[in-house]
Amino acid sequence: MKKPGYRFWIAMVLFGLIGQVAWVVENMYLNVFIYKMFHASAADISLMVGASSVAAALTTILIGALSDWVGKRKHFICGGYLVWGITILAFGLVRMDLLTPLYSNTLEAAALGINLVIILDCVMTFFGSAANDAAYNAWLTDEGDETNRGKIEGINAMMPLVSILVVFGGFMGFDLDKADSWTVIYIIVGGVVFAAGVLGCFLIKETGVHSDAGRGTSFHENLLYSFRPGTMKKNPLLYAVIVAFALFGISIQTYMPYLIVYYEQTLHMENYVLIMAPAIILASVVTACYGRVYDKKGFWFSTLPSIGMLVSGYLVLYFSVHTLPVFIGSLLMMSGYLTGMAVFGAMIRDCIPENMAGRFQGIRIIGQVLIPGLIGPFIGAFVLRNAEQIANQDGTFSFLPNRNIWLAATAAAAVLCVALGGIYRMQKKRK
Repeated sequence: MKKPGYRFWIAMVLFGLIGQVAWVVENMYLNVFIYKMFHASAADISLMVGASSVAAALTTILIGALSDWVGKRKHFICGGYLVWGITILAFGLVRMDLLTPLYSNTLEAAALGINLVIILDCVMTFFGSAANDAAYNAWLTDEGDETNRGKIEGINAMMPLVSILVVFGGFMGFDLDKADSWTVIYIIVGGVVFAAGVLGCFLIKETGVHSDAGRGTSFHENLLYSFRPGTMKKNPLLYAVIVAFALFGISIQTYMPYLIVYYEQTLHMENYVLIMAPAIILASVVTACYGRVYDKKGFWFSTLPSIGMLVSGYLVLYFSVHTLPVFIGSLLMMSGYLTGMAVFGAMIRDCIPENMAGRFQGIRIIGQVLIPGLIGPFIGAFVLRNAEQIANQDGTFSFLPNRNIWLAATAAAAVLCVALGGIYRMQKKRK
């Protein structure tokens, strides 16, 4: 039985929270950035999310296996956060006032801006995924065991919602229609991520990975290990849970890239931060406690309420346009989202063979990020292909997300329920 010390918990919260702040800016506000600054379409947003997902998956496969082979996590975490922060700072240089002089019309400058953001997003994702998705997540798996993973994952799964609260609160003082505001935001976020890399050098205790999981095999063997048919036959439950996690993520990514635009532009809720903040706080409390449900009752029992809350939130949001029901729907949706992340994350960590956390981070990220990032936004863009258009002051047009994204997300959740039934039967056979 492992009992992580106080340095572990401090480092976990620090890197988990700051890493998720950076991912929130990328996953939720980078979409707003190219929507407001360059009038990106739903297809542009879908392309950016998909390209970033591919970059995240390939990076995690590579660096996860490399960290196992080297037998170290700390260097990848701290060094990755340092460079990750620098790449975030670079977004402050992508501005229309710097691009417009290069072209004779606004549309060409905006198109260049969109392309530059997509490319820079992939570069940033490489370093972010190396540090967070690969090394940090492997380190979390190394430091826990079956007696405390629910607790660890419950706190870890809080971080996305807490980070949303931090970002929402921090962004309230900025006018997101102005380029100068975005420049300041990127300077602040990039600087904080860089500082986390510095602090990690003093906080993280490098315990090392056992040699039989590292240099006992070649790097090539580590890289391909989780993709081998023999590995899949040895760990069928792990791969089944990853498939279910992918379906869960598809449901989330169907609406997530368009969520803030939907609140602000479609529902005309300029004070959406004040509506979302209480929902985020309550959902965070629910998630923090929910990890213990997994520890005591297991995967199946703890999954059903999560999916139930998620789908209930979708349906309430589909039928709602007023503040109170939108708040209730958002609370249910976010509670289901975060508790689901905690349950799936804990189950995957429990199923990963001991001392092999790094080499399985790639297959985990394929289920958690790549497949949802490619399919979910595509479904959302398809649903919104005929969405209402509004004219901008510069003569360009922007789309308005509509409530059909909630129906599409519900359909994906229905497919997930079928997959969970298959996992339940697998677990019964193993008993």
